[in-house]
Amino acid sequence: MTEIIDGKIVAEDVVETVKRFTAELAEKHGVQPGLAVVIVGEDPASQVYVSSKGKKAKECGFLSVQHTLPAETSEADLLKLIGDLNADPTIHGILVQLPLPDHIDSGKVIQAIAPQKDVDGFSFVNVGKLGTGEIDSAFVPCTPAGSMLLIERVRGKDLSGLNAVVVGRSNIVGKPMANLLLAANCTVTIAHSRTKDLPALARTADILVAAVGRPEMIKGDWVKPGATVIDVGINRIPAPEKGEGKSRLVGDVEFDSAHKAAGAITPVPGGVGPMTIAMLMANTLVSASRAAGVEPPAF
Repeated sequence: MTEIIDGKIVAEDVVETVKRFTAELAEKHGVQPGLAVVIVGEDPASQVYVSSKGKKAKECGFLSVQHTLPAETSEADLLKLIGDLNADPTIHGILVQLPLPDHIDSGKVIQAIAPQKDVDGFSFVNVGKLGTGEIDSAFVPCTPAGSMLLIERVRGKDLSGLNAVVVGRSNIVGKPMANLLLAANCTVTIAHSRTKDLPALARTADILVAAVGRPEMIKGDWVKPGATVIDVGINRIPAPEKGEGKSRLVGDVEFDSAHKAAGAITPVPGGVGPMTIAMLMANTLVSASRAAGVEPPAF
């Protein structure tokens, strides 16, 4: 029987660990982890994401701060706010919700965040650490970090000798995912839209990670029997069977056909999604622990 990897359960385990260590950090060292989320403009999806992150931070016992700025906020004013947060000792994690308005250089803003507070793992310092194998001191982007935990639940921490194929080469998921798998001793291939005979390559994967952003692109006959399939995609497609104008969420993998071949597979929703916010909480706790000179928990 194919294992359906329940991201909600694993995410709950991570959050429980965060809550426990947060309480210890406050009791023994007088430190409360602080997470600041910055949102510019009124993008509805961004508002939902920011709200859910704030609620989870409060649930974990963090100081949760939200800065909601109007869409016309200047780049200079946003950079000043980030500078103030960098200097604030009560804030251990800074997250700027993307996308930003067109008149603001997102790259400049992200790189302005102090690397030790970059809980999204996007600064060049953290990217460089991950790329050179310094994972223990890096902040790893939350989605690949969570995906890796799901893989380890199925395969263990040592993935020596396994072939991994990552479909997608984004800086947010594809590249860091490949680096994590490489550090765990996988033989890693990064595939993308210009890869020749992608189905044949996918069939070589003991671990197949789909992060391409195309609804149900990866079919069941692309999956090696017994493979572990991690579907990072979240795509909304029409669902006329639910009624006029209705839609549903699907991943980058055609679940119904792929789960027949896979040994283990993440569903969409309920797979990787819950892990992303859980790892954001974990990264914030790690930052606070380091600031207090305390050994952070292992996740």
